[in-house]
Amino acid sequence: MTPPRIALLGFSIECNRFAPVATEAHFAERTLITGDAMVAEARSPAPRMLGEMPGFVADMDAAGPWTPVPSTLAMAEPNGPVEQPFFDRLMAQWEADLRAAGRLDGVYCVLHGAGLTTGDHDPEGTMLVMVRRIVGPSVPVVASYDLHANVSDPNVDLVDAYVGYRTNPHLDMRERGEESAQIIRQLIGGTKTFLTRIRLPIVPPTVTMLTGPDAPNRPYGELIDLGQRRMREAPYAGRVLNVSVLGGFAFADTPFNGLTIVVTATDQEASRALAQEIADAGWARRGQFSPSLTSLDDAVAHAKATEDPSRHALAFADVADNPGGGGRGNTMWILEAFVRADVRDALVGVIHDPALAAEANRLGIGATFMARFNRDLVDEFSKPFSTEATVVGLLNQPIQGRRGIYARNTLDTGPSAALRIGGITVVIISNRFQCADPTFFEAFGLDIAAARVVVVKSRGHFRGGYDEFFRRQDVVEVDAPGLTSPILSRFPWQHMPRPVIPIDDVASWTPPA
Repeated sequence: MTPPRIALLGFSIECNRFAPVATEAHFAERTLITGDAMVAEARSPAPRMLGEMPGFVADMDAAGPWTPVPSTLAMAEPNGPVEQPFFDRLMAQWEADLRAAGRLDGVYCVLHGAGLTTGDHDPEGTMLVMVRRIVGPSVPVVASYDLHANVSDPNVDLVDAYVGYRTNPHLDMRERGEESAQIIRQLIGGTKTFLTRIRLPIVPPTVTMLTGPDAPNRPYGELIDLGQRRMREAPYAGRVLNVSVLGGFAFADTPFNGLTIVVTATDQEASRALAQEIADAGWARRGQFSPSLTSLDDAVAHAKATEDPSRHALAFADVADNPGGGGRGNTMWILEAFVRADVRDALVGVIHDPALAAEANRLGIGATFMARFNRDLVDEFSKPFSTEATVVGLLNQPIQGRRGIYARNTLDTGPSAALRIGGITVVIISNRFQCADPTFFEAFGLDIAAARVVVVKSRGHFRGGYDEFFRRQDVVEVDAPGLTSPILSRFPWQHMPRPVIPIDDVASWTPPA
């Protein structure tokens, strides 16, 4: 049997409509890789790319001979809409590579599902239209998606299998790549699939989309668990290949926002019936998708209370300034409040401020100076803040992720520094990341276990990195201003289908016939 030839390509970025435009440079900072270098990077022990492509390649390698036909993988930290000319260049490259590929037995696309460009609500759909136009209707196409995907018609209609993440924090990206490889081999072997999608008028705030048994509010996780359980029971066992429940990403503000169920099965009846069952369960839980946050004043009081040694140390999540959702990673609301309250034994990270990081590196360890945060970025949320600080650590080389979403990844934070401000140590970086992994502090020799207060600019992925230090009840989600505030009524939605819960008090839904 001739080894299968499988094209590999991808476009993965979560786009916040309200954030600054993403450029080619943002992809180059993270993952912009072409041709054989993509496969070599996927096979490396600490790749720069996230886990889907490495998982797919590893599973294909383990299954036997195959021929990867790599094009381009473009992956960036969450940002604003992508510059249209850059996406157009990517499209031209993908098309040229697919046309030059010769015989293909399958196509694997690493997608996110919440992408935007400055001219397109649905660049992933645009990409899939091009893929289908070139490879035709009979070549299997499998795409993996983040569970924050907003699901358009082309995202489902043009693939033979839709594979979404199942964990939030995202701890299963590599496994979803492996699953995609297993399904594509079935499709190459002759399996035919039917896909059903059902969208609900629910746009879950990010903090209500946690999964796992310890999640504080888990209506979304319950839907994922239901799908995984039912697909292994009668009458679906052996007929359903994948169940994906996509909570979506509100801040993309698209005409197809909404919690969506996608079922891939070998017969249409099973696909439709299971999608309907999960949709009914989702609609029954619609009242549970409202966030509950802690005010900034109360957060300060909780932080001060940790000075009592009988109290547990606390982690404070700056959920409204999450770089993992397009936040700039530089708002000062929590840091300034904690400095003014003289919070002690605290770590704060990671603040994206290239100018401040560069100044600290020029001054050197031990220097005391007036640290000016956001000197170059003054907008609605990136307010300036100045305070005396001492440089206590410097870093000028990539670090390796240890736990959670960044585990086994190489992370280039650029010139970085640790600054001491009273009883608080703040980590400043030049390349924007969310503080989802303890390595951002540990790279400076900072002891997280010894801290009484840890502030992370992250919405939820920090839970997969810091759970060795903090119990679920030790996490405080702070209500502060920012581009990723879970209080969705604060945003000027333009494209979101309305009414939707919880932005609107009332919404209606009728199950499809």
